[in-house]
Amino acid sequence: MAQNQPALSVVVPVYNGADTIEELVDAVSALPVEGGLELVLVHDCGQDNSWEILKKLAADAKTPITVINHARNYGEHNTVMTGLRHARGQYVITMDDDLQNPPQELLKLYRHCRERDLDVVYAVYGKKEHATWRNLGSKFANLVADWISDKPRGLYLSTFRCMNRFLVDQLIEHRGPFVYIDGLIFQVTRRAESVEVLHLPNRTGRSNYTLGRLVALWATILIGFSVKPLRISTAVGVGMFALGVLGALYIIIDQWLAGPTVSGWASLACLILVFTGTQFLVLGLLGEYVGRAFLTLNGKPQSAVRDVLTSADAKPVKRPKPAASR
Repeated sequence: MAQNQPALSVVVPVYNGADTIEELVDAVSALPVEGGLELVLVHDCGQDNSWEILKKLAADAKTPITVINHARNYGEHNTVMTGLRHARGQYVITMDDDLQNPPQELLKLYRHCRERDLDVVYAVYGKKEHATWRNLGSKFANLVADWISDKPRGLYLSTFRCMNRFLVDQLIEHRGPFVYIDGLIFQVTRRAESVEVLHLPNRTGRSNYTLGRLVALWATILIGFSVKPLRISTAVGVGMFALGVLGALYIIIDQWLAGPTVSGWASLACLILVFTGTQFLVLGLLGEYVGRAFLTLNGKPQSAVRDVLTSADAKPVKRPKPAASR
């Protein structure tokens, strides 16, 4: 182990976490980890006073803590990537700030990952205490990931995960602005398993994941890590062309056998709407791919860090190279 390198780093994206982050830090700091642990807390510019609390935690901490302040809100996966770049541990655990994952449960992930020499271990919940719509959204995201990514079939994905140093070093090489951590993971490895852990109700009564954020995540999963949607659009185009040819043959044969007939305007309007809607859907899909490529080539940043404080002195330290896209 390198000098001063802890055995375990715990990365927590903080967004509107003022009600829970102090308790989370106290609980994680008290965990018995041979070789030591550190916390990396990344403030993603919510609407509460989380940053003030994080600065106080850095000043008063007995456990090594690094707190990072984003220049603006970048979303959960980009925020986790910022934390990974500052994490120094041999193993790194990512978890949310809402205490739905009991801090003591992270030891299960850490031990399983280390003892079985895995690259990543995911938490799976016997009973998820999210709202129904959130559970359905998560299931849909996992189904999309099953189809799009190269992950082992049936492996449940969650934001509560443990990764080894090798995998983290591979992930932080990604500089693109559109980040999906799990998609990146399975571009690197398939050495992954899951461990069942406890999941608690949300004490704050709110979720930072809105329907809009879930839709944006689905779009990133679909478009950011596969060309399968483009292949589907090609198949749809071929199917529509085949239907058009069959329809034309039907009309020709019908005219020949039955003579001229009056065409129905309703059926014609429906056909126009179907074909036009399909065209716009495919154009929109192509536009999304082209737009994301343009923003990446144009250097849209993955994140921008305004401040970094450490528990050593609670003063600003030199920031790492910004995660600008190539």
